[in-house]
Amino acid sequence: MLNQAELSSLKRGDKVDHYLLIRRSEIRLTKNNNEYLSLELGDKSQSVNANVWENFESYKTSFLPGAIVKVRGTIEDYQGTAQIKVSAIRPLNVNEKITAAEFLPKSKRNLAEMKKEFYSYIEKISNPHLNLLMQNIFYEDNFLKFSLAPAAKMWHHAYIHGLLEHTLEIIRICNLMCDIHHELNRDLLICGAIMHDFGKVEELSSDVSFDYTDKGKLIGHIVIAAMKIENEAAKIEGFPDELKNCLIHLVLSHQGKLEYASPVVPKTLEAIALYHADELSAKINAYKNALETEIKGEGKWTKYISLASTDLFKHTISKELEDQINKSLFD
Repeated sequence: MLNQAELSSLKRGDKVDHYLLIRRSEIRLTKNNNEYLSLELGDKSQSVNANVWENFESYKTSFLPGAIVKVRGTIEDYQGTAQIKVSAIRPLNVNEKITAAEFLPKSKRNLAEMKKEFYSYIEKISNPHLNLLMQNIFYEDNFLKFSLAPAAKMWHHAYIHGLLEHTLEIIRICNLMCDIHHELNRDLLICGAIMHDFGKVEELSSDVSFDYTDKGKLIGHIVIAAMKIENEAAKIEGFPDELKNCLIHLVLSHQGKLEYASPVVPKTLEAIALYHADELSAKINAYKNALETEIKGEGKWTKYISLASTDLFKHTISKELEDQINKSLFD
């Protein structure tokens, strides 16, 4: 177990004496055509660039993505971005028992609790075709892969178990919508929520960092999930075509707009509900993470975040005061 300050907690001038994971490694040339080593080093909290200017030639074959290194240096600012000024760097010794998994962020939720919650939703699916489809897809090995996957490379739920956490959030939102709007088909919508990002199991890798696989780049998680439903439904005798098509439509349309990479726009009540549930879960998680990681000390504003198209404000209203106000208003 690593016992070191997270990179995200360090500020300009702070010392670095850390084990870090190499996420990118490139030999580059200076203006004078001298070689130097450009690295991206990371822990669970963030990744930081670092350059090694000399004495790295003997380590060219060991300073590769996925390797763990011991780094000494100082945090400095380069064009508004933190980087490490390296004073010493070495490969991991054979007696230092540290694995790459220790450098990947994980969900704060308990995995066993999430697994129990996930299967409780499948058990409640009353439609026999949909129930069997979900059971066939989420057998133990498949669930394990699903539970380990992140929900995204970096924007939202970008951590181990993130896909499962994101999926459960969407199921909860969709369940609430079904309680409000009885016209929604609960079984269909819940299955759509379960399957909407299933393809990310194959779209994203998490061996060293969260990145796109060849299959993910060539096909994409939406089509991967749609193909999975088509193939598995074909194995179930008498699976209704309309039910299958509506479920696939939920997956194909869940990003809402053609310009957001949805092959089709939502055309059913369940599809529009799923699209907005997905948006709510993803953006709340992403904004919450930005407020936690981008604001240092007593600051209240993040930097401009391009994916959010704005900077974000962190208010100082205490939850206790809010609860007191609500109690006085409604008692």
